[in-house]
Amino acid sequence: MLPLVGVLALQGDFLDHEAALRAQGVRTRQVRTATDLRGLDAMVLPGGESTTMLTLLDVESLWAPLGATLRSGMPVFATCAGMILLAERVENPVQRSYGLLPITVVRNGYGRQLHSGTFVLESTALPHGTTGTFIRAPRITATGPGVEVLARRNGDPVLVQKGPILAACFHPELGDNHVVVARFAAMVRAHAGQPCHTGRSAAEASA
Repeated sequence: MLPLVGVLALQGDFLDHEAALRAQGVRTRQVRTATDLRGLDAMVLPGGESTTMLTLLDVESLWAPLGATLRSGMPVFATCAGMILLAERVENPVQRSYGLLPITVVRNGYGRQLHSGTFVLESTALPHGTTGTFIRAPRITATGPGVEVLARRNGDPVLVQKGPILAACFHPELGDNHVVVARFAAMVRAHAGQPCHTGRSAAEASA
């Protein structure tokens, strides 16, 4: 059976994440309650609005159960607002987070909607010319021990990894078969003991 990835679906672009992951040959499940966390092989925290996500996590009594899942050692992928939820320190303003990823992030660190766009990333870990779409993106201003910087934008870290946690300031799920989504899918398959992706279609993956 294909690995099962939970996608937090309280708010934000969870549907884009689901489509991108299914195109990479994994199953997805929308996570809205603690029950939805059962039996997952990996977890995704999508982009959106981090303060709204915090509120909804409390409303659904999901803060603690999700935290336990994120700490379980399974692969975790966080983009934009999702990365803010994982950061050790959040600024502009300071807000609560899970603190699992030793980075400092500044909310809307690249400016508001006017400054959003798609930019070529600086990276030796990704293919030359790989781009990232930034939408009211957080900015990483500091990284702690064990954090590997996989890509930068104008020198700033924008794609980082520590162990099973992969986090991006940008939105790779909006690209067509983006290499960062493929990287996470490979992490999921390795964790689940599955073979490499062999080009299954999105329809096949969701069957």
